[in-house]
Amino acid sequence: MTRLAALVLTLLIAAPAFGQSLSDPATLNAPAPAVFKARFDTSKGTFVVEVHRDWAPNGADRFYNLVKNGFFNNARFFRVISGFMVQFGINADPKISAHWEDANIPDDRVTQSNQPGFITFATRGPNTRTTQVFINYGNNEGLDRQGFAPFGRVISGMQVVTALYSGYGEGAPQGQGPEQGLIQSQGNAYLIKQFPKLDFIKKATIAP
Repeated sequence: MTRLAALVLTLLIAAPAFGQSLSDPATLNAPAPAVFKARFDTSKGTFVVEVHRDWAPNGADRFYNLVKNGFFNNARFFRVISGFMVQFGINADPKISAHWEDANIPDDRVTQSNQPGFITFATRGPNTRTTQVFINYGNNEGLDRQGFAPFGRVISGMQVVTALYSGYGEGAPQGQGPEQGLIQSQGNAYLIKQFPKLDFIKKATIAP
């Protein structure tokens, strides 16, 4: 083996296997720090989310593992409704999304209110949270009574969050925006072709 081949092999072994990890949700279960920050570099600019684990432990742990392992990188803000909220959290690669479709986490008790800037997991019913989250634009305290438990809030860059492209409106079939089933099955290929103006996450990282 040449020195160059040996160096390449060493780098491959040492590199974090993000792809493999994201294909096995059960392995991404590290407990989150009590308080941590997640930095989102987007096509519109940067915003930072501060997460408090005691607000919603299950949600905070899941969010921490998703950010830490690159799940949100290159994902689109696919549901942006002015005055209400912005939603994201479907992976850019449909093969990755398929592994997370039923990777549910238990519900958390609602300890904070869905006020502007607070971030919360989306849900389809009891104990069905997976990877989709939304950031509240308005006072959505009515969601509190429905079990939507905020786990963090935007502490800088909220002007970036509110500037994300909202021209497509509500998703199909209620509106003219992206259909979530097609995002799940086709990923960014569908969104780039049909909804090219959507803003996106360049990279999400745990801030030092």
